[in-house]
Amino acid sequence: MSFQRTRMSTDRTLMSIMRTSVSLISFGFTIAQFFERLRANKVIAEGSGAARHFGLAMVGLGVVMLLLGISYHLYYMHTLRLERDAMTREGLIHGASPYPVSLTLLVSLALLGIGIFAVVSVVSDIGPLH
Repeated sequence: MSFQRTRMSTDRTLMSIMRTSVSLISFGFTIAQFFERLRANKVIAEGSGAARHFGLAMVGLGVVMLLLGISYHLYYMHTLRLERDAMTREGLIHGASPYPVSLTLLVSLALLGIGIFAVVSVVSDIGPLH
């Protein structure tokens, strides 16, 4: 049971990273798009790109944070599986229950794709998000 609790704890950690990443990505994208619309409607001067760069930096930070969180999650789960297999071979635990891929990991990979798409959209001014 302790392996299952540890696995759930790892999933909760990834979910908290996802929550922070979603906040950074959505807030940064909103800032970039809001000021781009103001510039397009001639409400603000054409030369200023500071808000766009700030928004892009926030989106990029969210994507990098999510990428690092996914990498850490994969590394930790691999280590946990190796430890569980070793303990099963030694007869210390039963270890018959499967260790499936985490749904949290799949959702975070989808979010990573959306974040990368948002970066491309802000940088290149293309796509349905622009």
